[in-house]
Amino acid sequence: MLAHFDLLHGFAGLLVGFLVGLTGVGGGSLMTPILVLLFGVAPGTAVGTDLLFASVTKVVGSAVHGKRETVDWHIMRRLALGSVPAAVITLILISDFGKMSKNSSHIVLLCLGAMLIVTSIATLFQKQLAVMAKQHERLDDRQVRIPTVLLGALLGVAVTMTSVGAGAIGVTVLLMLYPALRVARIVGTDIAHAVPLTLVAGFGHWIIGDVDFGLLASLLVGSLPGAVVGSMLSTRSPDHVLRPALAAVLMVSGIRLLSQ
Repeated sequence: MLAHFDLLHGFAGLLVGFLVGLTGVGGGSLMTPILVLLFGVAPGTAVGTDLLFASVTKVVGSAVHGKRETVDWHIMRRLALGSVPAAVITLILISDFGKMSKNSSHIVLLCLGAMLIVTSIATLFQKQLAVMAKQHERLDDRQVRIPTVLLGALLGVAVTMTSVGAGAIGVTVLLMLYPALRVARIVGTDIAHAVPLTLVAGFGHWIIGDVDFGLLASLLVGSLPGAVVGSMLSTRSPDHVLRPALAAVLMVSGIRLLSQ
């Protein structure tokens, strides 16, 4: 794969890795629109390649959070109980639908654009929603079990279709369902859950033929050092400036994709 390394794709990986490390915003919401809008990659290939790209980076992040004991494996299993079967069913539908219709790429673009707009809103108002959830009566563990599984199923469909949603949207809803948990534990649980989800979804897209391994290698070569540097600078970053800026970029990208 390294024989096909492309400098521009590597730089895109570096930029996305840096921003993910700096802000915690999911790579899918940044990488997929870059591949589609700037590099002209086919939507299906962009989604499939980004899913495997995400699975590798999430394994590293999950290992770190696991070592720091900031993963709630109980919640993670509930999410996976909904997301993995939903991802498999979605992959089957994508495979069949793609063979029957030439409009499948347009539908992926519409779904991706819509998810980016939702992610933009979740990124911008995540802290306010978390504070609001803490002020309301907390649900007991049995009451949040089914909503958590349903959240996993929703993320399974969204991530498999668009590679977007596991980050900002997943964390925002988990903060509202489990307001008593520390934010670091919510983020760690969300990252750990993204590993099986992106692996299953990415492997399925590979079988369908929607993965460019040369592109994948270029992205990974750039993203890993970028994520390290971004993580090191994250405590010094002006979150009140970066989050609105990222939300604006995601909103514009979503609107552009919807108008394609």
